[in-house]
Amino acid sequence: MAFRLGLVGLGMAVTPHAKSLLDLKKRVEVAYAFSPSPERRAKFASQFAFPQTDRLETMLDDRALDAVLILTPPNTHLELVEKFAAAKKHILLEKPLEISTARAERMVAACRKNGVKLGIVLQHRFRPAAEKLRGLMPQLGKIVSASASIPNWRPQSYYDQPGRGTRARDGGGVLLTQGIHTLDLLVSFAGEASSVHSFFATTSLHRMETEDLVCAAVRWKSGALGVVHATTTAYPGFAERIELVGTQGAAILEGTALKAHFMNGENFELKTEAGGGGTGADPMAFPHDWHRGVLADFLDAIERGGEPRVNGEEALKVHRFIDALLQSPRSGD
Repeated sequence: MAFRLGLVGLGMAVTPHAKSLLDLKKRVEVAYAFSPSPERRAKFASQFAFPQTDRLETMLDDRALDAVLILTPPNTHLELVEKFAAAKKHILLEKPLEISTARAERMVAACRKNGVKLGIVLQHRFRPAAEKLRGLMPQLGKIVSASASIPNWRPQSYYDQPGRGTRARDGGGVLLTQGIHTLDLLVSFAGEASSVHSFFATTSLHRMETEDLVCAAVRWKSGALGVVHATTTAYPGFAERIELVGTQGAAILEGTALKAHFMNGENFELKTEAGGGGTGADPMAFPHDWHRGVLADFLDAIERGGEPRVNGEEALKVHRFIDALLQSPRSGD
């Protein structure tokens, strides 16, 4: 029998998730699609024929509901997760965890206390090129350098939307909202950082509260060195890039493409898949395949009694790395 799942939030992020749920309809049934906004419910209904509700309590009180997929703004996550965890519903949560690491830690603890799964939507882990690179890591040898570049573009109209780029709703700027996907991948390859020295700013290209440009030097606990560059000022938006240099070879993950060269003469190349990466003015310009991978992995964890590939504790690692990037002194301080 298929799992019964409720959608919480029908805003900009919902479409790739809804498409993924349709792809996996033999495994999961959408029992409810919730939004307090009649306009959002009507718009969603014009695209997806899922049952709807305007009451959160309907899902909380339904004992036959197995899980929820929460797609609301970051500052709402803690309260919602605590409620659904207490109601014994497994939770798949859109990134970031919350607007602060302290609130995120409370949320992870609430799920552990109530014995429910918590999966986080960091879908770049499920890109074929990223998965292939993970398999090639042993061939690279000891990593001596691990770096990332995230040259995104967002027009001012993006930040003119209420709450966008604010600490109160989003918790941060380019790192927590856009860069978190690539930084999560970087940390998954490189491990924890031992030392970070960074500069960050809000440039003249945007009117916003939080950072739109970050440059940092990193020493990883493994001893490797690296740099991080992240911005939403790089018009018109370019593919994000991770570079890993090891004692036996080097690899470049650029968007959805991978190149790896090894000192034993072996080479590997995976061509770019169809679809963009959401690095430009349209943040939703990407295929939904990676989201389908996240959802399938979440269902597997529930069925088999394991953990989602990116559970709460795993996602806390990138949150703590982002904290380190933003706590390092800026130029002139």
